[in-house]
Amino acid sequence: MKINVGVIFGGRSVENEISVITAAQTMAAMNADKYNIVPIYISKEGRWYTGDKLRSTDNYRDMATLLNSVEEVYLRPIYGDNNLYKVRKPLFGSDVVTKLDVILPALHGTSGEDGSFQGMIEMTGIPYACPNPLASANGMDKITMKMILAESGIPVVGYEWFSDKEWLSERDAAIGRCEKIGYPLIVKPANLGSSVGIKAVHNREELIEATDNAIKYSKRIIVERLIERLKEINCSVLGDYYDCEASVCEAPVRSGEILSYEDKYLGGGKNKPSEGMHSTVREIPARLPETTTAYIRETSCKTFRVLACDGVSRIDFMIDEATDEVFVNEINTIPGSLSFYLWEATGVKFDELVDRLISIAFRRKRDSEFKTTSYSENIFAYQAAHGAKLGGAKGSKK
Repeated sequence: MKINVGVIFGGRSVENEISVITAAQTMAAMNADKYNIVPIYISKEGRWYTGDKLRSTDNYRDMATLLNSVEEVYLRPIYGDNNLYKVRKPLFGSDVVTKLDVILPALHGTSGEDGSFQGMIEMTGIPYACPNPLASANGMDKITMKMILAESGIPVVGYEWFSDKEWLSERDAAIGRCEKIGYPLIVKPANLGSSVGIKAVHNREELIEATDNAIKYSKRIIVERLIERLKEINCSVLGDYYDCEASVCEAPVRSGEILSYEDKYLGGGKNKPSEGMHSTVREIPARLPETTTAYIRETSCKTFRVLACDGVSRIDFMIDEATDEVFVNEINTIPGSLSFYLWEATGVKFDELVDRLISIAFRRKRDSEFKTTSYSENIFAYQAAHGAKLGGAKGSKK
C-alpha cells in the first residue's frame, strides 16, 4: 500500500513563498508509486488548505482564486488521530479528507521551523520528518544556538545580544557592548532566516539604523563581528541525533558583504522564476584544502548531534581568510530546497533523500514508543485506599 504523506508548507512567515518553492520541488521529486502526496498549504493568515492545485507554483500568482478552489482543512490535536478534516463539514458523508501516515514539513522560519509547528504535531502523534520542538527552537534562535555550540567547544564568532525592549530603553548600553567587539559588525534578528532583516554596519549611525529595522522582525537581536575577508561554506547533514552523515561542501557566491535574500533566491536574475535555494549561484564542491573540508564535515555532524537534530539540516560556516579560522554561523533545521542540490552532488538523488527522511520519521516514532510517558498508577485511587490527603499547598502546616 502507498504511504499517505502530508507535505506541509507556507505558514505565517516572511519565508512563506520560499517554503512554497521548497514544497513544490519536493513533491515533484517524490516517487508516486510509493506515496500518495497530500499538499497542505498554510496561508499567511494561518489557515490550512489542501488540493492538487497547491502543487504548482504558477497557481500562487492569484492567491484568492487558488484558495477558493481548494479545501480548507485542519488537524485535531488529539493523540492517535491522524485524520485531516474538512473545515466545512458536508451535510452527508464524512468530514475526513484523508488519513496522514507521515508528515514531511517544508516550512521555513517563524511558526514553522522554530518548534511551534513541531509541538502541535507531537500532540497528534503523527510521525514527522524534521527535528523535534526543542531542537527546532534551539536551532532557530541564533542566540541560544551560539550559546549551546560555544559551550560544546564548537567555534562561533564573537557576538552580543539584546531584546527590542532593551534597545528602546537602554540603547546606549547596548551600543557600548556592541562597539567593544569593534566595527564592522553585522546585525541580525535572532530567529529569522533567508537573510531577512540582516545588515552589515560600519559605524554607530548604521548600527542604529540596522537595529531599528531588525526589531521590526524579532524581539531579540544579535550583533556579531563581521569577517571582512569572508568565505562562506555550507554543508548539509542527514540522519538522526545519534547517526548522521555530511554532504559535500558548497561555496555560495554573494554580491556584497553578506549573502543576501536576492543572492539566495534570485541568483538567476529577477526576470527568471526563483527555484528557492537552488537559484543560488554556487561552487559545488567548494574548492578547499582537504583538511578544511574534512573539518567542516566533521563539525557539521557534531553541530547536528549537539542540537539533537533529526532529518536533514544545512549548517552554514564562515572562514576568515585572513586567519584561516572556521566558525559555525547557523543551522537551518528545514533548509531551503531541503538541500537536495548538496545531496545530489554527494550521490543521493532527491527522491532517495525523501525516502530516507520518511524512514527517519518512522524510526523516530518507533523509538519514542519505547519511552515511558506516564505511570499506570493512579495516585487518586492510592489516596482512597490508604486514606491519604493530597490537597493543600506543598509544605503547609497541618
